[in-house]
Amino acid sequence: MQIFRTKSVEQTIAETNETGHALKRSLGWWDLAVMGVAVAVGAGIFSVGAQAAAFHAGPAVIISFLIAGIVCGAAVMCYAEFASIMPVAGSAYTFTYATIGEIMAWIIGWDLILEMLMAGSVISKYWGVYLNDFMRLMGLNWNTNLTFGSFHLDLAPIIIVGFFTVLLVFGTKIGARVDGAMTILKIAIVVFVVIVGFFYVKAANYTPFVPPSEPANHVQHGELGGSMAQPLWQWLTHMKPTIYGWSGVLSGAALVFFAFIGFDVVATASEETKNPKRNVPLGIGVGMLLVIVMYVLVAIVTTGMVSYKQLATVDSPSLATAFELVGADWAAKIISFAIVLGLATVVMVLLLGLTRVVFAMSRDGLLPRGISRTGKHGTPAKLQIVVGVVVALVAACFNIDVLSDMVNIGTLSAFTLVALAIPIMRKKRPDLPRTFRIPGNPWVPILVALANFWLMLNLTVLTWIRFLAWLVIGFVIYFTYSYNHARLGTGELDAELERFDKEQRIKQLEETAHETAEAKARAAAKTERRHGKR
Repeated sequence: MQIFRTKSVEQTIAETNETGHALKRSLGWWDLAVMGVAVAVGAGIFSVGAQAAAFHAGPAVIISFLIAGIVCGAAVMCYAEFASIMPVAGSAYTFTYATIGEIMAWIIGWDLILEMLMAGSVISKYWGVYLNDFMRLMGLNWNTNLTFGSFHLDLAPIIIVGFFTVLLVFGTKIGARVDGAMTILKIAIVVFVVIVGFFYVKAANYTPFVPPSEPANHVQHGELGGSMAQPLWQWLTHMKPTIYGWSGVLSGAALVFFAFIGFDVVATASEETKNPKRNVPLGIGVGMLLVIVMYVLVAIVTTGMVSYKQLATVDSPSLATAFELVGADWAAKIISFAIVLGLATVVMVLLLGLTRVVFAMSRDGLLPRGISRTGKHGTPAKLQIVVGVVVALVAACFNIDVLSDMVNIGTLSAFTLVALAIPIMRKKRPDLPRTFRIPGNPWVPILVALANFWLMLNLTVLTWIRFLAWLVIGFVIYFTYSYNHARLGTGELDAELERFDKEQRIKQLEETAHETAEAKARAAAKTERRHGKR
């Protein structure tokens, strides 16, 4: 079985011009940068840092954010290099298919579906929770939860997912504009909260900066889930569960990595970007820088306002908790509004990313081909609607909190393989033009892959068990359907490439003929003007 067969770059690009399966290019670099900020700056900016400080790293959570940001930044630069070669939908799935092979591409695509489905469902669910909380803070007696006997239905996820699904059906550019306006307002609120928070900062709260390591059960709300809640590497080495110390800084980095997941979603929009070889690397880079700065500033304020030990006495510490502990309760309303706004923009980008990954896998035949049909607006409208319905129903009807940590492991596995694929593609196709190159090949990409894998090892044992179960389901689908229907194996991609080459030659001949005709017309006009003067 040729499970490691690879698509050529030419075949990959030829697919993007297939009638009925092509996406419309309408995005610029700023749209991509805003998209990255939109998905990375949600509720997490107000909560993840505080939780990592309380139960993992103390004030050194600032270092945790920098580690996660550097690792993610290096990883997305690998994405940027691939996007400059293959500006195609599918992100890590597409890049892996052209380098490491079909089976690994399937694994990554399957992981990305898990990541974005769970993330989209969890975030839209939390949007409803925070919306109801905001209404309560504003004195409004209104709730989006309906109860029918023992059945509970939350209308909020249906509303927010439905709203952005409609926008995305009518065009990615429209959705990006709405998302951009909301993101700019969200950034303004973050900046305002950070500036106000600095007035409450006390230098004493940063000491000790890296708290000494101690058993997890010494903290009231620390890691109390037994061996299943341990980082995998601690469980493998039979270490007792601990928090703080430098191991806490690293496990904190694995936790806050959730803050940076948006940038692999940005890469899925490469096929809808104008001048992608320039705009994709630029958009990813600018967005990444903005996110790192904002998260580090919030971490500095949170740990400076109150001691990490105070945060550890709260079940779900957040930036709002820090303001409440210093007596600034008014900030809770502003932060609550910012979270509602922030989560809304995250939902849109995740819906886009999930649809584009499924679209790319369907176009390759690994999933049914009918899924990847595009409509008059240049978007896969039917697929976008189906994805929206699934995400809304899962969020509205199920308790999915336990699956939220699956988002991280799906992202990290994709980052690891994309980084490893960089030196493979450099060796395999050195002739391809690259408008962006990650420096230090092959050692930097290999170090990036190892760093991402190390963060994976810092995720819990239970997360790994669920991840392996999802992979088993994926392998069953691949060997019973996808392998036999893949267009690469059936020879359809070769025919598609031949058709594309023929169209390109005809187009080039027509352009040459047009240029020749114009040159002749200009020469004739020039001659006529000369005769007229005589």
